[in-house]
Amino acid sequence: MALPDRYAIIDVETTGANPVRDRVTEIAILRIEQGEVVARWESLVNPGMSIPPMIQRLIGITDAMVAGAPSFGALADTVRGLLDGCVFVAHNARFDYGFIRNEFQRIGQDFDAAVLCTVKLSRALFPEHHRHGLDALIARHGLQCDARHRAMGDTEVLWQFARLVSEQFPHDTLAAATVRAMKPPARPPGLPEGALEGLPDVPGVYLFYGEAPQPLYLGRAVSLRARVMDHLNAANGKGRDATLAREVRRVEWLETAGEFGALLLEGSMLKTCRPRFNGHPPGGEEVFGLRLQEGRRRPPILQRVPLSGSDPAAWEGLHGAFRSRKEADSLLRELAQLYGLCLRRLGLEGGGKGACSAYAAKRCKGVCVARETPEEHDRRLAGALGAARLKPWPWPGAVVLAERCAQSGREAWHLLDQWCLLGSAESVEQAAELAASAPPRAFDIDTYRILARWLADPAHHADIRPLDV
Repeated sequence: MALPDRYAIIDVETTGANPVRDRVTEIAILRIEQGEVVARWESLVNPGMSIPPMIQRLIGITDAMVAGAPSFGALADTVRGLLDGCVFVAHNARFDYGFIRNEFQRIGQDFDAAVLCTVKLSRALFPEHHRHGLDALIARHGLQCDARHRAMGDTEVLWQFARLVSEQFPHDTLAAATVRAMKPPARPPGLPEGALEGLPDVPGVYLFYGEAPQPLYLGRAVSLRARVMDHLNAANGKGRDATLAREVRRVEWLETAGEFGALLLEGSMLKTCRPRFNGHPPGGEEVFGLRLQEGRRRPPILQRVPLSGSDPAAWEGLHGAFRSRKEADSLLRELAQLYGLCLRRLGLEGGGKGACSAYAAKRCKGVCVARETPEEHDRRLAGALGAARLKPWPWPGAVVLAERCAQSGREAWHLLDQWCLLGSAESVEQAAELAASAPPRAFDIDTYRILARWLADPAHHADIRPLDV
C-alpha cells in the first residue's frame, strides 16, 4: 500500500468547464482511511443558475432535479468535514479541486488540500497506453460503472482503480507514481485553480483575458488543451509570448466540430474582439476587385469595384479581391515588372506626359511614350490579371462541408456556395432546411481565403458533399 493513508475520492458534476463562471450540480465523496472506506456521501447541489441543455443531456442532471437541492453553502460544512485531513483524489483532479475551492471562496471560506490526480497516476503506472480518461480506464481494466457521468458512479470507478493499482504494483513503484501524480501543473500565477483542467482535447477557439473585459488574445486550435498549455508554459520565459502568459487571468473557449469550423469562428470573432496581442488586418477600406476598362485612352484604366456582401455569381470581368489599396498596388507593381507594364497607365504614378519611371528603368515597353499602342499594353495586362481572378467554384451548386469531432461527438455542416458561407448547422437535415430557405450569397474576403486555402489540400475534398434538398 503506497497510496496516502487518508484520502478522499471526489467527483463533481458541473454546469460547464470553467470553475470561475460555472457551478457544481452534484458532489460525491468516498473517504478512505488505511485502505478502507469509512464514509460514503453524495448530494445534488442547486447551482443557482440554469444547466445548459447539452450538459443536461450528457450527465442526466436537469434543472428540475436540482431545483429543490441544497446550495453549496448549505453543504459546505459536510464537504469540509469529509475532506478534512485527506489527500484530495480525483480524475483530472485540478478540475474538481478548482470547482470545490471556488465554491468555498464564493461563501467567503478558504480551502486547501494536497491533490492526487488519477489521470497522472495512470500515466505514470501504465506509460505504454496513450489514453487515460475514465472511459479508457473502465475499458482497459474491466472496471464497473453503474452511472457514468454521475458523481457517485465515477467515484466508485476510481475506488476500484485505487484498489487495483495497490494490489498490482510494488510499494516503491506505486509510491514513486503517487509522488508524480501529486505534482501540481505549471500555470501562470494569476490563473485560479482548475481554470485549465477543464480544457478539452478538441478543436475550437480560445480567448485569454487579463484584468479588463476586452480579451488579450484570441486563437484557434485543433486541440484546445495542448495549444493553450503551450501558450501558458511560456510564462517564465522572455518576449511577447511570456508577457502575454503573465497577464492572463482568465481563459475562455468555444468548442467546434473540426478545424474548419475553428478557422471560421476565429475569423469572425477577430473582427469584433480585436484583442491587443493579435495582429489586425488594415481597416477602414472597402474590399474591392479590379475591372479593366477596355478602350479607355487615359489612365488609370483599372476601376475599383466594391465586393463585400455582393454575390460572386454576378461578377463580370473582375480580377482579385483586395483588402486594401496597398495590397492591390503591390500585385500591380509585381505584374508591371514581370510583363513590362506602364506604372502610369496602371494608376501607380501620377498624371503628366512623358515616360513613366519604369520605362526609364527599361521595365515598361513604352505605352507612355507611344512605343506601343494602349490596346497592345492592355491585352498584356488582361492576360497578367487572369491569374488574379477568383478561382472558379468547383461544384455546380451549393455543397456542405461536414465535420465531426470524435472526442465530443459534436457535428457541423457548413453550407457553402460560390465561395460564400451560407450558414452552419448541427445536422445534415438542418443544413437541408437552411438551403431550402435560399439564404443569399454574400462575399466575405476572410471566408473566401479560409476556404480557398482549405480546398487547396485535396485530402479535404472528402469532407465535401453535394446537397440534395
